[in-house]
Amino acid sequence: MLGAAVAPVVSWRKRKVSVPKESVMRMLSAAAVVVLLTVPAYAQTPNVNLIPELQSKSPEEKEQEAIKEKAYRESLRKIPDAKASSDPWGNVRSTDTPKAAAAPAKKSKTGSSNQ
Repeated sequence: MLGAAVAPVVSWRKRKVSVPKESVMRMLSAAAVVVLLTVPAYAQTPNVNLIPELQSKSPEEKEQEAIKEKAYRESLRKIPDAKASSDPWGNVRSTDTPKAAAAPAKKSKTGSSNQ
């Protein structure tokens, strides 16, 4: 009786299902299109670490950081304010320059101005 139950299963596995080549190619092209469209979108996602490894600073590190911050602020105070313009040609140019005069008539190669 066991042989009769196994026979249909064996014959079912031996059947070949024919799938047209066009449909296989369509499925592969659709998969390729999906992959090509999702790769740039995946690359644009930010790399965010939601659980950063927080390291507490020791008192020495905090003191060193405070010293560095103080030195930075003191160096900023030493920079002079830019009060005067640093334009070397500033006194040569006038502020109310006239518009450019009308261009003279172009001369031809022969020297006459009539064209």
